[in-house]
Amino acid sequence: MRMRNLLLTISYKGTNYHGFQVQKNAVTVCKVLQDAMETLLGKRPDVKGCSRTDAGVHANKYCVSFRTENPMPCARIARSLDALLPEDIAVCACKEVPEEFHARYSCKGKRYVYKIWDAPYMSPFWIGLALHHPKPVDEYLLDAVCTDFLGKHDFSAFAGAKNEQEDSTREIYDCSVTREGNLVTFSVTGDGFLYNMVRIMAGTLLAISDGKIEPDALPEILASKDRKRAGKTARAEGLYLDDVFYDEDGDEDEE
Repeated sequence: MRMRNLLLTISYKGTNYHGFQVQKNAVTVCKVLQDAMETLLGKRPDVKGCSRTDAGVHANKYCVSFRTENPMPCARIARSLDALLPEDIAVCACKEVPEEFHARYSCKGKRYVYKIWDAPYMSPFWIGLALHHPKPVDEYLLDAVCTDFLGKHDFSAFAGAKNEQEDSTREIYDCSVTREGNLVTFSVTGDGFLYNMVRIMAGTLLAISDGKIEPDALPEILASKDRKRAGKTARAEGLYLDDVFYDEDGDEDEE
């Protein structure tokens, strides 16, 4: 049988999972996905995820590549896997990709969003899906300030302690802060992100909104490369991997 390289696009609510990557003695998205794939395809495939996500982090779009000799049509694989998986993991699409395609290493960029509910009370509909920030967020100020992230910078000051990347330089293509009612959304698109980078960016913006960090401080914080200069790491539940970009061979939704 011919070996095929397939790209699976999924979406998941990360509340009940310890991230995507397989871990000992923990339920992860990857483990649950591989269990379903083994049931459907007869063999447990080695899957390549587009990114690592921490416990409690969500994904509107997450891409996985894997190889299989099973001749089942892609549309059937997508439908059948979706039926086998729990309700908090959805299979959106499946397609065949070139032999050399890799969900992580072929990725050209990603977009993350961080959601904040800024009211004295927490909406029961957003528990586990957005950060509760009781103080009002100045979205106009933060939308202006976050443009200091644009361009190519060393983001060492915005990397978590577990960051394993030797090169901390990343390029940010687009970022914004918007509001819909009490829901404030920070959106950022770049060629790649360091460990906890988006959550630290969000925490720093909230510190600026609260008056704990000066609005013009971001260039100095970036230049310092000092993690202590930036804000706290915002909690996991507000973070979503929103989109993943590839060349046209890998995905039709590229930028």
